[in-house]
Amino acid sequence: MEKTETFKSFYEDKFGERLDILSNDNADFLMIPHDGCIDGKPILYRRRNFYKISFLDGRFIVHYGDKSIETKGAGLVFFDPKTPYTIESLEDSTMGGHLIFKEYYLDSYFRNHINKLPIFSRDLKPIFSLEQEEIEEIITLFDKIKREHNSDYEFKNDLIRNYISELFHFAVKKKPLINTHTPTDAKTRLAKVFIELLDRQFPIEDPGDPFVFRSPRKLAETLGVHVNSLNRAVRGYTGKTTSDYISDRLMEEAIILLKHTDWNIADISYGLGFEDPSHFNHFFKDRTQQIPSNLRI
Repeated sequence: MEKTETFKSFYEDKFGERLDILSNDNADFLMIPHDGCIDGKPILYRRRNFYKISFLDGRFIVHYGDKSIETKGAGLVFFDPKTPYTIESLEDSTMGGHLIFKEYYLDSYFRNHINKLPIFSRDLKPIFSLEQEEIEEIITLFDKIKREHNSDYEFKNDLIRNYISELFHFAVKKKPLINTHTPTDAKTRLAKVFIELLDRQFPIEDPGDPFVFRSPRKLAETLGVHVNSLNRAVRGYTGKTTSDYISDRLMEEAIILLKHTDWNIADISYGLGFEDPSHFNHFFKDRTQQIPSNLRI
């Protein structure tokens, strides 16, 4: 069964007894070189309870949510706790590094929660290829972070947070953002609240705690609006009906659970709120023209 990897369990898995920080329950930031993550152990595709920024160089497959994206050359990748992921190396490479931190390590630096940053939008896969001058800029930032991380300077975490913030802004400027300049009218606000309420139900980590808000009508009642008003708002904001948006989100989670957990089909069915596996099989086949078990062959 899929488990969420904690910050502490990441330490223990990668470094065992070698890090004194393991004894510190308040540890909330770690920087490791790329070869520190490549240890020959099976690659686990799972959700984490921490954020991660990876600077990579070479050939990799980034498994992110229900997508697998191959990268070549240098790249910068941002991961959040909501989306399961792993990085599969296709060739030996020692260049690069990984920044790992808990959400509250940076939250005080942003007006809103860190997961509200545009690079963590579900509509954007936060993987950025780098040109030569950009590679030099990222190497410089990582070197500065490494220097402070290894220093005894009393306020080193303030500097590290500033450098991480620069990485965020680098990514935000590099790729056009979705809906950044869209006026926030009443319908847009309603659609955003609907999406947030829907997303709040994920990840599903226990089939005994099933997906609740599958019905557009129930979602509308929860939001205190008529279902027709919700549908108009969602269609205007996403181009999809409320039912289609919910179905697409269910499909995304179904693919993740089928590919990357050992839950049986019945557990996945109940976890996603279906009355029985036959309804889930019909739902899945109607949208993919194959049965769920085909994803496990």
